[in-house]
Amino acid sequence: MIKLRKILLLIAAMAAITMTAAVPVGYYNSIDGKRGQDLKNAVHQLLKNHTVVTYSSLWYHFPSTDCRFENPNQVWDMYSNRVRYFRGSSAVSGMNREHSFPKSWWGGTQVDAYTDLNHLYPSDGDANLAKNNYPLGEVSTASFDNGCTKVGTPMSGQGGGCATVFEPDDEYKGDFARTYFYMATCYQDYTWKYTYMVSNSSWLTLNQWSINLLLKWSREDPVSDKEVARNEAVYKIQNNRNPFIDNPTLAEYIWGDHAGEAFIVGDGGEEPQGDPMLITPNTETVIEMGEVALGKSLTMTVFVKGKYLKENLSVLLFRDDFKMFSIPVSTIPRNIANSDDGYPLQITYKPTTLGTHKCRLLIYDGGLTGSYGADISAQCVEVPSLSTLTALPAVDIDGQNYTAQWNAAPETVDYYIVSRIVYDDLNNIVSSDLFSTDDTSYQFDDLMPGQTHTYSVQSYRLGYTSQPSNVITVAASPIRGVEVDKPIAFIPTEGGVLVKCSEPHQSVDIYSTSGQLVKHLDVVNNDDFIYLPQGVYIMRSASARKPSKLVIR
Repeated sequence: MIKLRKILLLIAAMAAITMTAAVPVGYYNSIDGKRGQDLKNAVHQLLKNHTVVTYSSLWYHFPSTDCRFENPNQVWDMYSNRVRYFRGSSAVSGMNREHSFPKSWWGGTQVDAYTDLNHLYPSDGDANLAKNNYPLGEVSTASFDNGCTKVGTPMSGQGGGCATVFEPDDEYKGDFARTYFYMATCYQDYTWKYTYMVSNSSWLTLNQWSINLLLKWSREDPVSDKEVARNEAVYKIQNNRNPFIDNPTLAEYIWGDHAGEAFIVGDGGEEPQGDPMLITPNTETVIEMGEVALGKSLTMTVFVKGKYLKENLSVLLFRDDFKMFSIPVSTIPRNIANSDDGYPLQITYKPTTLGTHKCRLLIYDGGLTGSYGADISAQCVEVPSLSTLTALPAVDIDGQNYTAQWNAAPETVDYYIVSRIVYDDLNNIVSSDLFSTDDTSYQFDDLMPGQTHTYSVQSYRLGYTSQPSNVITVAASPIRGVEVDKPIAFIPTEGGVLVKCSEPHQSVDIYSTSGQLVKHLDVVNNDDFIYLPQGVYIMRSASARKPSKLVIR
C-alpha cells in the first residue's frame, strides 16, 4: 500500500480548492461537457500550442519550478535525497535535465516535447543514468536503490515487455502519474518508437497495464502543494498547464471509473459569458528566452489566447532594451486570438551587446479592460570556444546492444550530439542519424548481424558545435571499435589482394562474413600482397575508417 503524504485529507482538500481558484478564468472552457475521445482531443488542443522554451534555458527556469518551499535555493529533486543548491542560472553539479517521459520513446528528436517543462525535472545524475529510458513500474528485485529511486525487475504484469522498470518514491508516484497523463494527451499525435507504456493504435495513447498503474498511483498519492506551485510556475513560463493537476478527476473521465461520461468543469473554470478576457499570457507570465551568443539570434513563440474579444488586439514592446527584441506584427486578429489554438506571436532577440537585456510585452485593445503586460528577459554571452572531443571505444557490447562513450568537454556545453552511421555488409549506408544527450555515453540497442556502426561526437553550445571527434567503429562480430585515420584500398588478384595505402596500417584483422578471425597481420604496407583462398572477407585495421569487403574469386 503506497504511503500517503503526511498531510491531513482536510488540508489536501483545502489545497485543491486553492489550486482550482488559481486557474485562469475560462482556461478550461473548451473541454467542458466533452466525453471520451472528444474530451481527450479537446484537452490535446488546449495544451499543444504553448511557448516552447530552449533547452539551454532550462537551468534558468528550474529555480522557479523546482525549489523547496523551506529553502528557495535548494533543488527539489524527485530522484534522490541528496541536498543540492541552485547557483543562479548555472547547471547544478551532479544533476541532469531529466525527461521524466523518456525522449527516446518518440525517437529523441528535438520537437516541442523535448523542452516541455511539464515533464522536465532536475535529476540526480546517478539516478538518471540508472533509470535510463525504462518504463515506470513497481520493482520486484532492485538493481539500483538510492532510497528514493528504485530500478529493477518489474512486478508480474508490468513493464510492457521491458525487463527493467523505474519506481519513484511513494511521495512522488502521483506526480509522475499526472506527468504521464499530460504527455499522453499533449503529444497524442506523436508516433512512438518504444511502446512499453504507450500505443500507436489507440486514441487512449496509454496501454492498459500502464493505465492501471498510473490510475492507482494517482488515486493513492493525491495532488500536493508542490505540484500546485510547480504548475503555476510552469504556466507563467510556457503558458500552458497540466490539467490533471488542476482537475484531479479528469484522468478518470478519460481512462478510469468515469470513462465515457461528460466532464463538467468546476467553478474554477467557468467564465462570465460574453466578457472579453485574455487567457494567455497573463500579467504574471515571465518570458525567459535564455542565452544566445553574440552575433546569433533567438526566436520564441508565445501563444496569445483570448475569449470573447470584440476587436483586434494591439501588441508592442517597450521599456529597457526593447530595441534588442522584435515582434513581426502590431495587431493580432481577434478571430485567431479567440480560437482554441490562439495566435502564435513570435518574439526575436538579436542582441548587439553582451549582458542581460529586458523589455516588456504589452497587450491591449480587443475590448479588454486595461492592458496586460509580460516581462521578457534574455542574455547575450561571448561566442563559445568548444574543444574537439575524444570518442572512446564502445563498451557493453552484447548482442544488439552497445554503449557509445566519449570524454567530457572541459568547458560548459548545452549537450552532446552523437552522429551515427549504419553500414550493411556491402559497406552501403543504411542510415545516418543524430542523437543528443546530457551524458558522456549513449546506449544503442539496434546492432544487427552483418551491420557495422560508426559514431563520432560533438558538443553543442548556443548554436555552435565543436569539430567532430574521431570516429569509432562497432561491428556485429568479435571485432571491436577502431579510430578513423588512414584510407586503405585493395586490388583483388589471383590468390589474394594487393594492398594500396599511403601509410602503413597496424594490427590488420581479416574476418569471414560469419565473424571468424581468418588472418591477423601486425602491419601492412603499400603493395603488400595478402594471400587468401576464394571467399568473401571483412578487413579492419586500427586506422581504417570503415571495414573493407574483400571478394576473392
